Amino acid sequence: MTDSDGLITPGSPAPDFTLPATPDGRRTGPGQFRGRPVVLAFYPADWTPVCGDQMALYQAAMPEFERYDAVVLGLSVDSIWSHQAFAEARGITFPLLADFEPKGEVSRRYGAYTPQGESARALVVLDPDQTVAWSHLSPPEVNPGADGILDALEQLVSDRRVVTR
Repeated sequence: MTDSDGLITPGSPAPDFTLPATPDGRRTGPGQFRGRPVVLAFYPADWTPVCGDQMALYQAAMPEFERYDAVVLGLSVDSIWSHQAFAEARGITFPLLADFEPKGEVSRRYGAYTPQGESARALVVLDPDQTVAWSHLSPPEVNPGADGILDALEQLVSDRRVVTR
């Protein structure tokens, strides 16, 4: 299911996928992290100021994400070689996945692909069962920050407390 802007909505099953994560052919996707929350951070392009700041912010916030046992995966239509150089230049250690060929296929499945041929600036949090718990679409020029992600992760913890009592 998608909302009015086309982005996948909470409660929807998350489309599974694997994408190239390293130049040596290793592939990564949310299914490998079943049982843990997964943050999908779609972004337009490596090397742009807003995207660089956004991914660097998530790297800096990694201790907060780890408190929730959450995995962060960055996704754009850039090549794996661009991702590798971008990650090295910005000190990013979480996987940046290349939604490169076929171009934007995963972004399209999540409703996070633009008519300009790039990933939208969209955030999707998956619960440990791979259901969309939260999604948010930002204007391309706006860094959405980490607060919404952290709120969604906190809500997942609260929901589990209610269920297990």
